[in-house]
Amino acid sequence: MPKKPIHVYESTNDPIIVGIHHRLGEILGQGSFGIIYEGLNQTSNKPVAIKFETCDAEVPQLRLEYEIYKVLSGIVGIPKVHFFGVEGIDYCMVMDLLGPSLEDLFEMCGRQFSLKTVVGVGQEMVTLLQAVHDRHFIFRDVKPDNFLIGDLSNPETVNHLHLIDFGMAKRYRDPKTHQHIPFKEKKSLSGTARYMSINTHCGKEQSRRDDLESLCHVLLYFLRGSLPWQGIQVKNHKVKYERICQVKQATDPSDLCDNYPDEFGTLLKYTRSLRFDEAPDYDYCRELLSDALTASDQVDDGIRDWMLLNNGKGWEVTGRRRPKKPLLLMPN
Repeated sequence: MPKKPIHVYESTNDPIIVGIHHRLGEILGQGSFGIIYEGLNQTSNKPVAIKFETCDAEVPQLRLEYEIYKVLSGIVGIPKVHFFGVEGIDYCMVMDLLGPSLEDLFEMCGRQFSLKTVVGVGQEMVTLLQAVHDRHFIFRDVKPDNFLIGDLSNPETVNHLHLIDFGMAKRYRDPKTHQHIPFKEKKSLSGTARYMSINTHCGKEQSRRDDLESLCHVLLYFLRGSLPWQGIQVKNHKVKYERICQVKQATDPSDLCDNYPDEFGTLLKYTRSLRFDEAPDYDYCRELLSDALTASDQVDDGIRDWMLLNNGKGWEVTGRRRPKKPLLLMPN
């Protein structure tokens, strides 16, 4: 974690312009690796997100993230980068401004999503991860905070998921030869303990299977409202992560999915059965989610729980802006 303070742009009477024609607005979020502002493209009049990281950061992330966004360019659900360069003492990246994260929306919906919403977002998440994997990267930090819906200014994408924050992403195979990275052990943990795979807890090199196991944990979190390994109170982080791993290992997927469609347990077992370098069957994952909905005599009509908030007006009503919390979160 960088020891030097993060530069904050002070408010002035004159607009601050970065990236040629992007006007700086209010701070959206701040983390150990940088600051994110809302901004405005003064040419197109469209809102943007402007992300800064000091050029002498001890653990630089932003340039790496920018390079990954370039590789992923054109994938539906990957935000577009409009500018990357140096502004003063900072690296600066300007990208599409998005709406609330799934974690934000989960809170707005009383920390409970319906089966239909869980299946719908789950299928979108599988498709996004598949697209990232097809471009030779694994994400390594699947969590609700990193999946955002679109901004209200774009009706075509407002309720579709977008994947952000590639600071922990890693290339898992050579893009030309498709040679997979070697299996290793005693790796340091990367990701979010609540959702990371058991193999990650055990210090094993991550691969595609770990992204999908983390996804299963996220979907069960949405269904249940919480996970059995949440709330472990231990001051020592190492011991806490070990306890979380122990609970994950001791909890049978069938018990974890008790009172919910069996397909979720089947999906979790499948992701945990994959070999290190095995290509997941993404179609099978999506089919299991569809089967879970069919078994409950429901169909996916595209309506998500957050669209029904405020008497059908949705998550944003007159006079209310996006949540006052980080919308594009830094790695932690």
